[in-house]
Amino acid sequence: MANNPLLELPSSDSDRELVEVELVKAVEAPTAAMTEMAGHLLGAGGKRIRPLFAIAAAGCHPNHSGPAQIDAVRGGVSVELVHLGSLLHDDVIDEADTRRGIDSVNARWGNLRAILAGDFLLAKASEIAASLGTEVAGLLAATIGRLCEGEVIELNDAYKVDRTEEAYLAAIDGKTAALLATACRIGGIVGELDRPSIDRLTDFGRAYGMAFQIVDDILDVIATDQQLGKPAGHDLKEGAYNLPTLRALQGPDGGELRDLLGEPIDGERWERARALVRTGTAIDESIEVARTYVTQAQQLLEPFLERPHAVALSGASSHLLSSLEAVRAEA
Repeated sequence: MANNPLLELPSSDSDRELVEVELVKAVEAPTAAMTEMAGHLLGAGGKRIRPLFAIAAAGCHPNHSGPAQIDAVRGGVSVELVHLGSLLHDDVIDEADTRRGIDSVNARWGNLRAILAGDFLLAKASEIAASLGTEVAGLLAATIGRLCEGEVIELNDAYKVDRTEEAYLAAIDGKTAALLATACRIGGIVGELDRPSIDRLTDFGRAYGMAFQIVDDILDVIATDQQLGKPAGHDLKEGAYNLPTLRALQGPDGGELRDLLGEPIDGERWERARALVRTGTAIDESIEVARTYVTQAQQLLEPFLERPHAVALSGASSHLLSSLEAVRAEA
């Protein structure tokens, strides 16, 4: 997202520069065509949340000092490549024309080449992970599996007005939280933290990821296109009924909302459905669920709070809610 209101990341300019350098290296291919397609989204920018979280997790070691460890950078880059590869595949599934304000890879080169470019990014991610050891390689492979499972859950639930919250949470656990958990775990592993610390950082990444996606889903309902940097209300149109929608379906206006949903919608019908989700208690209830995950994430960081990197991670968690309230105040 352009000007993403969710993100305030623990990083320095040198960390970001290292990440960008390694990303550019990673997408280099023997052919210029593949290099161009695989690197297409890099030029559109991005917050690089996953590599920066990997760097921060490695920095939670009590003896860490100085610049980011290159293994933490490369480990985080491997997770970012999985994310980018999944975006290319998602755009094929969604028949998207744009991504991050530019032409999507499928719109410019076609679906077949977009799928192959996404596969190339997954392969490069696996290659980097393998260079960091068998544990990291296995972890990344399992995460790719979780990502696919989350996508299948979401596809199976498309346009289902009886979608359960459990199914919704399982989908975002696989599609969003698993990547952040893995980024933190890889940082902990290559940073040589002890096992209990690695497990805590993994759980932090998962809790943060759950909160991140829920807040993002709330913003999809309450924010404007300009605030998001992408079309708002996309989930309602695509039948990906998120937490605010599921809560609204259980509220006093649930009957009317149910009659509007269940198939692709647009125009006045979409505007009315979005208005119904915004009214009542659905937004407040969803915020409280996000707050629960933020609290959990911050509690998991408590043993590390003498480390500046952990303080920054905790601050990034708080920023999720404060940024949401700022957008809500403008609505």
